[in-house]
Amino acid sequence: MGDPVKLGIVICDRYRTCAGGKCLRALRNREGAFERYRGREVELVGFATCNGCPGGNIEYVPQEMKSNGAEVIHLATGLVVGYPPCPRISFFTRFIQEKYGIDVVVGTHPIPQKYYTTHQNLGSWDSGTWKKVIVPILTDEKTRLAYD
Repeated sequence: MGDPVKLGIVICDRYRTCAGGKCLRALRNREGAFERYRGREVELVGFATCNGCPGGNIEYVPQEMKSNGAEVIHLATGLVVGYPPCPRISFFTRFIQEKYGIDVVVGTHPIPQKYYTTHQNLGSWDSGTWKKVIVPILTDEKTRLAYD
């Protein structure tokens, strides 16, 4: 199988008490943004919050994850499905890539259907940028319902 892909997850501070259940389930099942690792071994080497707006931990947490071997950092689905979606997600992605040379993936678990429905009604993801961002975590309705 080869060496495991080492990754870290950064969640939105609004969900700081989250136990990571949906992210870890999706990682185990290779669903959502973790589908890219299907057939590969992975190792979670870090899990932290952004530390709240404007994302103070984004400046430091990637270094610790990199020190633990992280090759990829996932910005959790909560940054996409929260109300409102994180307005800094594009900057966080560019910053981590530039400063730490680590690949960044937006998303972890599939978007739960209840969030999908509300954001569709609100038009939250109507822009071209958001339409591209949600692709790996959009999945199908059956999978979205399983993450409600």
